[in-house]
Amino acid sequence: MNRLWVQLSLMISGVLFLMFFLQFLNITLEQAGHKPDLDGPAGGPPPAEIQRRLLNFMLFSVVVGTAGGIVIGRITSQPISQIARAAHRLGKGELDVHVPVSGSLEIRELAEAFNKMAADLQRAEQLRTNLIADVSHELRNPLTVLEGSLRAALDRVVPIDEAEIANLHNQTRHLSRLVNDLRELSLAESGHLPLEKIPIDVKQLCLETLQALQPLADEKGVTLADKMPALPQVNLDPLRLRQVLFNLLTNALRHTPERGKITLNAQTSAGWVAISIKDSGEGLDAEQLCQVFDRFYRGDKSRNRETGGTGLGLAIVKAIVTAHGGQVDVRSEGKGMGSEFVVRLPLN
Repeated sequence: MNRLWVQLSLMISGVLFLMFFLQFLNITLEQAGHKPDLDGPAGGPPPAEIQRRLLNFMLFSVVVGTAGGIVIGRITSQPISQIARAAHRLGKGELDVHVPVSGSLEIRELAEAFNKMAADLQRAEQLRTNLIADVSHELRNPLTVLEGSLRAALDRVVPIDEAEIANLHNQTRHLSRLVNDLRELSLAESGHLPLEKIPIDVKQLCLETLQALQPLADEKGVTLADKMPALPQVNLDPLRLRQVLFNLLTNALRHTPERGKITLNAQTSAGWVAISIKDSGEGLDAEQLCQVFDRFYRGDKSRNRETGGTGLGLAIVKAIVTAHGGQVDVRSEGKGMGSEFVVRLPLN
């Protein structure tokens, strides 16, 4: 028998027994206050009758308490049993399981917590499956090119010249970049990315990054500008912040057409330093705004992996900024209206 039923039965039986015991104790005391004439009619039932009635009521209370406990226990434990069965199914891999939210306040809270846990597990499993599929897809293409080129060279179909060696080298560089990006993203999302924070001049670091990318901007005919006042020193990892700025600026250059403009701005407000990178490029629609920081997401599906990168740059930006205790957001008024990425990092 369910332990809850037993406990409820004992509680009800105890309450009933105590109630009837007090009642008959009161009758017994009243009888003791009478002085019945042994030769005449008694002032009340004799003690033996009282004992018999007490015993009958004791048995009645046990029966009623047990039956009531079973009924109440079944009603009370039914939603708990449903949650237990659902937990067993969840443990077997049925991640789409859920339980009805009903019963007392505590049971409803438990059911809602279980459903949320099941939904989170299902979402995490979907993300894991998508990640494996994306990684497999990204690795398959350069590996296929490498395998095909090497096989053609071994069969003497294609000569091994400098152009072919350069192509193979580019594929291996892409593989190395992809593996390194995946490793950094994994470390950052798991909270194990090493950060060497030191006081740095954020404005100077931003200007150095702009200067490093100036030749690429000149080649594309894009103007790089900055609007930055003097900024206080901030405890950050300079290499990681440079990586964030480099990824955001190269992403802006990739999506900004010739004669476009990219503006880097920074300012402090309410304990935060905000760095914004605004471009006059392709812009983003509502769907892209929700997915732009996802792994392997490319807003322009026509771009290949050489011109579009590994698809992990913005995901790494978000992971690094989050590891610093900051936030990164993006906003755009729509396609063709440009976009703006804003990185907020705590001053302290």
